[in-house]
Amino acid sequence: MYPRFIEDRIHDALTYTRVVLISGPRQSGKTTLAKQIAGRKIPFLNLDDKTTLDAALTDPVGFIRGLDRAVIDEIQRAPDLLLAIKTAVDADPRPGRFLLTGSANLMTVPRVADSLAGRMKVVRLLPLAQAELNRRPPTFLETAFEGQVPKVGNVVVGAGLIEKVLAGGYPEALTRTRWHTRQDWYLDYIEAIVQRDVHDTAQFEKIPLMPRLLRVLAEHSGQLVNYSGFGAPLGMNHPTTRRYTGVFESLFLLHTLQPWFSNVLKRLTKTPKLHFLDAGLLAALRDITPDRVKKDKALFGPVLETFVVAELLKLSSWSADRYEFAHFRDKERKEVDIVIEDRRGRVVGIEVKASATVTAREFAGLRRLSEACGDRFVLGLVLHDHGHVVPFGERLYAAPISALWA
Repeated sequence: MYPRFIEDRIHDALTYTRVVLISGPRQSGKTTLAKQIAGRKIPFLNLDDKTTLDAALTDPVGFIRGLDRAVIDEIQRAPDLLLAIKTAVDADPRPGRFLLTGSANLMTVPRVADSLAGRMKVVRLLPLAQAELNRRPPTFLETAFEGQVPKVGNVVVGAGLIEKVLAGGYPEALTRTRWHTRQDWYLDYIEAIVQRDVHDTAQFEKIPLMPRLLRVLAEHSGQLVNYSGFGAPLGMNHPTTRRYTGVFESLFLLHTLQPWFSNVLKRLTKTPKLHFLDAGLLAALRDITPDRVKKDKALFGPVLETFVVAELLKLSSWSADRYEFAHFRDKERKEVDIVIEDRRGRVVGIEVKASATVTAREFAGLRRLSEACGDRFVLGLVLHDHGHVVPFGERLYAAPISALWA
């Protein structure tokens, strides 16, 4: 079993918070981690079990009554349990009473968010990060926000990087060594999500179209959001496409990267960018394999950008600091793929390139971002398929993708 670096934060949260929710996509390892944290002394209740689910749906209050402490798996299948949990922890406010897991973002449901405000800590568990696969806690974000050159170790380039990116991070998929069986797993996973979790989280009349919509979205990963354009091939209008896309985001398959803004620069693009949260899932939906990338390297760029976005979100999830993620693009199309801002207002910009060679031209967006931030700009990086760090000006460097897990 690989280490999950979020585990320390969960243990810590259980010492001061009444309810802790491990939230993330199915098959990301939530159940395994919750069982490991709970051990044998705490009851484990799985709502994927039909009998347990029926009991929870029939009498939520009775289901919770009498539980001193418990782990409840896949809580989104019976959201009314959260109101019963609120009543229970208000009556007995000891910390660490309930450890929950959920495969849907329950905090987007107003009555849930309101009922457990101040009572529940939410931690997000995404599929395995490369640092977890290497069993070595990274220091990338901490180093970057000190304005220091990123560390380089365990360098992976070329064909090795392509394979690592396309494999993704879902534990079960990684056990499959042949590409066609791995991609079959991802496609079966999508079908199961639509058949089970979409039905649980939304009552939509066009559910049969959702796998096709996800494939359309996969073709636009890393691009500016255009709901009308996304839905047009399927005969879906802007509001419907936006609503359906929101379901995929609530199930942690997609992430919308909001635009970064500044009062210094008035002419900025205000449209978010769409990203998948796992590069392996994206590659399967686009039928991209290492053999196809060898023949057409252009296929690799959008998947690599998604990979970097997801890795950074994973790193931030177990960091002691809090970070905001955005993208930057002005009206002259100078852009930065990822803008990260910490609570002190410091900014790190990251551009992602699939090439082994980087020129000064690739830093145009980072320089514009630096001008807008002034002293708040601490570092600009172009991460690419290379093994060394190369300076390109004050606070600007080209660095290996591998720096993310050094």
